[in-house]
Amino acid sequence: MLSGSQNIVPGEVLFEFTRVGPQMRVAAIHAATGTEVIIITPANSPRLQMQQVALAKLKRRMERESQG
Repeated sequence: MLSGSQNIVPGEVLFEFTRVGPQMRVAAIHAATGTEVIIITPANSPRLQMQQVALAKLKRRMERESQG
């Protein structure tokens, strides 16, 4: 688990990893709001890189939702 930075995603973020053949499905879930995003990445990518990409997508989603 990683905590959000820059107050864009405050609080706890949960990550779920599911292997689907040669790919990894990564869900990032903001614990306080239940906001969830999904990315698909090669299964051999470093886990930290998967988390960083999913967290960046979650931040973008929450920024969009807060603006309108």
